[in-house]
Amino acid sequence: MEILSSYNMIIGASAIVIISFWFNGISKKTNIPSVLMLIVLGVLLQFGLKHLMGTEINFEKNLRGTLEIIGTVGLIMIVLEAALELELKKEKLIPILKSMAIALIGLVASAWVAALVLYQFIDGMSMQSAWLYATPLSILSSAIIIPSVSGLREDKKEFHIYESTFSDILGIMMFYFLTGTLDPETDTGALAFGGNIVLTIVIAIVASYALVLIFQKIKSQAKQFLLIAVLLLLYAIGKKMHLSSLIIILVFGLVIANVKLFFPGKTAIFLEKEKMQQIYHELHIITLETAFVVRTFFFVIFGITIVLSSLLSINVALVSVLIIISIYAIRYGMLRLFIGKDIFPQVFIAPRGLITILLFYAIPKKAEVAGFESGILLFVIIATSLIMTWAMIRDKKKMGTMLDEIDEEMLARNEAEDELNGLQNESLETKTPEEHTFETPYDKKDPPDYGNEAV
Repeated sequence: MEILSSYNMIIGASAIVIISFWFNGISKKTNIPSVLMLIVLGVLLQFGLKHLMGTEINFEKNLRGTLEIIGTVGLIMIVLEAALELELKKEKLIPILKSMAIALIGLVASAWVAALVLYQFIDGMSMQSAWLYATPLSILSSAIIIPSVSGLREDKKEFHIYESTFSDILGIMMFYFLTGTLDPETDTGALAFGGNIVLTIVIAIVASYALVLIFQKIKSQAKQFLLIAVLLLLYAIGKKMHLSSLIIILVFGLVIANVKLFFPGKTAIFLEKEKMQQIYHELHIITLETAFVVRTFFFVIFGITIVLSSLLSINVALVSVLIIISIYAIRYGMLRLFIGKDIFPQVFIAPRGLITILLFYAIPKKAEVAGFESGILLFVIIATSLIMTWAMIRDKKKMGTMLDEIDEEMLARNEAEDELNGLQNESLETKTPEEHTFETPYDKKDPPDYGNEAV
């Protein structure tokens, strides 16, 4: 019987989805990211497949294309899922701008320090290539953060959704700006890059309005995957045109989630409210489910492609530790500056993941450095995920302790009130009947004059 027969593949894929659902349940109870468990599952599958097939297989080479496709679709679904949950209100303008500033400054500062570390410790690394390798290592993973912060306080949860989404988009824009500078003939400079972003935003807004007006007129029930197909098409065409395509996905999600804001006043006549509400609800569910499935297979396949021997290098460990220290030092300074003292567990929620892997595979051949070991990538991803896990578990215990203290305080207060009520009842029971007189509000003063003389 062939190991990779069609039925075995169906059984395996179904089992992975079921296990991933189980991992989600464990994650909610323990705050251990399900993504981390999926990577471990992938590593175990790697050993299992090698044992069953009895031959040495280069999983990284064979599955690299599959990983890139799944990762790209997953990224689109994750950004769309995040955008559909964001409400644009006046009172949220400051948190949005603040999270964007933290994402941008943190990204650039982390990439700069990481580039210096790579340039210093990796043989054959130029500063230009160092920036390209450092950028993926400096981007927050919304694929890990968004499903992991559901148990946090609402304002902290919102901050992480905004920050990780902006980090993804800004990081991708920065990466492709850097790749454009590799070739002097095609390098158009910062001004043209800024114009590219403005053009992307204009296209995104026009496309979003068009999609809203068209899809609310479609009567067919099976139109949500048609909408997703159109978004994937727009993303791919945008990439071909060297646009920042992820902005198109973000803007569309924001328009769908905030139609009243984008169709103010008399323009609301173009909206069919019931149909728009239905589109939003159905799209939100499908996006959530699709993101879950794609995320599951991406991280399992990534686990299968991991070369664990690359972690045994002392140079890999040294470079990785220096980069990790710089990540949290910069993050601590940024959060203290913009947020204040209440920065736990936010300071430790900075995992690297899906975007880091995707952009690492997208580094152009001319910028590749033979001395760079992929173990650095793996080390940083696993370490930042473990640190986030520790912080989330500690925060959960802290919240549990605070709730216990509140419960104890309420119990003590109730007991004190019961005791006081008991003493009052005993006092009443010991009084004589004559003593059980109750004063009216008028016993201490003359009764009011209602004008009896006039009567």
